[in-house]
Amino acid sequence: MPPIIPVLAKYENQINVFSEFLEDLPDVDEPVWILGACYDLKTKKPELLSDVRSRLWFTYRKKFSPIGGTGPSSDAGWGCMLRCGQMILAQALVSRHLGRDWRWDAEKRQPKEYHRILHCFLDKKDSCYSIHQMAQMGVGEGKSVGEWYGPNTVAQVLKKLALFDDWNTLAVYVSMDNTVVIEDISKSGPCGQGEVPASGQSCSEAQGKTLNLQSQRPLDWRPLLLVIPLRMGINSINPVYIQAFKECFKMPQSCGVLGGKPNLAYYFIGFIDDELIYLDPHTTQQAVDTDSGSAVDDQSYHCQRTPHRMKITSLDPSVALGFFCKSEEDFDSWCDLVQQELLKKRNLRMFELVEKHPSHWPPFVPPTKPEVQTTGAEFIESPDKLFESEEEFEILNV
Repeated sequence: MPPIIPVLAKYENQINVFSEFLEDLPDVDEPVWILGACYDLKTKKPELLSDVRSRLWFTYRKKFSPIGGTGPSSDAGWGCMLRCGQMILAQALVSRHLGRDWRWDAEKRQPKEYHRILHCFLDKKDSCYSIHQMAQMGVGEGKSVGEWYGPNTVAQVLKKLALFDDWNTLAVYVSMDNTVVIEDISKSGPCGQGEVPASGQSCSEAQGKTLNLQSQRPLDWRPLLLVIPLRMGINSINPVYIQAFKECFKMPQSCGVLGGKPNLAYYFIGFIDDELIYLDPHTTQQAVDTDSGSAVDDQSYHCQRTPHRMKITSLDPSVALGFFCKSEEDFDSWCDLVQQELLKKRNLRMFELVEKHPSHWPPFVPPTKPEVQTTGAEFIESPDKLFESEEEFEILNV
């Protein structure tokens, strides 16, 4: 008879809080909104739960290769915001390659694009969005490996790591000073005006082909992950922002929200009435070991429980909104929705949307690949320092 402990460990996320299966969603007439999709609980509950279950769920892991060779081999206690950053980016990649309507089914074979996306986030140093890459890139943002992050710092890390990702060719734009600048977004691609380079192709080579391809297909746009760090109050969320905040989850471009409570990060994916629905990274699971290119045992990457909920009024006021625009038409539609639902209807705006780069700002510089060198000196010295960060959810004007 095979030992039962490895089996239990394999499915830890399904059984260690089995009682949560019994917790039901509230019996209310209000619809549920999940990343731009609307569900009636009375008639569409199975579809709702399938949607939530299909989101990629990244949690604390243990027993992966030490970060930087000599650093931590688990992110338990400090990596929750990094895991939430992985989830918001993974949602953008799923929307890009599989579409918002794609659903995961444990009994069915998944498309190769799905497995390739999952490989991007495995806990290995050569996975482009692994905990290793994110923690080491965070050193450039002033964070020691093993230190707690806020939402803005994670957004800056994702923006830099995306520059090394030739397969997804994703542009990550992080707004500053609560302002989204349309002109800057149009300049945020590494090639400027022209074709996005194929894997292994330089920007100069891509630009050389642009003139020949202009008549064949539209250029100048890369799929965009737009991240907007905000502070919606001082110590708690200002009630005047709540309705506008909820409107963000109704937008088809919604990619979720990074937030939570000080030193407790969650990935928010929707709401019902006055409660937010979120995925919680605070479960420690064994790192998944797999060969490059092989199928991943993905059971532990999908949360198969009733969704977690919390009162909107309990939310820490510092968050980062996420939106994914696959095409320029998507982005134009998002701009229209922001104007109609957030800017014209609200006296106190969560953020501004402007056409031109503000004249009093420093010139916009499109992101370029940073030099990354990490040594043991950047590792946090003591677990006592894990939560000494003054940032918590502070917005940094980077």
